[in-house]
Amino acid sequence: MATRTSPPTDRVVAVLDYLVARSDRTFGLSELARSLDLSKPTCLGIVTSLVDAGYLVRDPRAVTYGLGPALIAAGRAAQDAYALGPMIEARLERLGVAYGTTCTASQVVGDRITLLAVTGPGSERSAQVGQSYPFAPPIGLMYVLWDSDDRFEDWLRREPTLPIALDRDHLRAVVEQCRRTGYLVETLTDIGRRLHSVMAGVAARELPDDVRELLGEMVSSLGDRVYLGDCDPEDVHGVSVIAAPTYDSRGRQSMVLTLHIGRSIGGADIVERGRALGAVADEITASAGGRPPVR
Repeated sequence: MATRTSPPTDRVVAVLDYLVARSDRTFGLSELARSLDLSKPTCLGIVTSLVDAGYLVRDPRAVTYGLGPALIAAGRAAQDAYALGPMIEARLERLGVAYGTTCTASQVVGDRITLLAVTGPGSERSAQVGQSYPFAPPIGLMYVLWDSDDRFEDWLRREPTLPIALDRDHLRAVVEQCRRTGYLVETLTDIGRRLHSVMAGVAARELPDDVRELLGEMVSSLGDRVYLGDCDPEDVHGVSVIAAPTYDSRGRQSMVLTLHIGRSIGGADIVERGRALGAVADEITASAGGRPPVR
């Protein structure tokens, strides 16, 4: 069966494949372009973008290009995913069956959030393994909530994908609660779901300014979509997803697991699902040789 390909993407892959096969060397722009049968302007655009993303590094003195540190993170994530993939999927599948819903596992790879596993009823699988999103405000809060304060601040300093309002007092309350409970409850909004759909596979600089401004007006300040407060068993809340972290051997936040809700549920149900998701996250952390951070 014929499949669609993307020539621009093929050229990026060719550059990476060429350098990976010669990882002990660096190359100048002219040599790369000649070896890959690319025009110099095209090759320059590719390597510049890859340097910006950390997948290549540029030696300013020799003006040569080699493999960058983001590939280390990508390789580690891929290695972990392949080694732990079946175990992660089995545990997420079990949780999804218990609640009749979709579960996901995702991780920050380079400067993107990437979906590593999706389990659940086929009709609800709007997310696909390999989908990626920009790791920059307002997207990505749950990927730094349980990490170090330094990493949290690093994320806040990233160029926002959309114009945002920053309420540090509210964000600190979000961080403190999520670290105390071990899970995050994201409120149900159509805007939040549509935002992720729009941003899937899109880099911030690819959005026209007027589109960024319009989306920014639709998005509330950072952290506003997180439910704060103790869940009264009698209260009912609209919940989009519940999320919980896994940790690596250094006690750093690794993956984020999510349990899809997509409707209004009671406070007791929120706590039950949050704790169940947290228990699965703890199982995966232990199986991966990880440990929770010492705060």
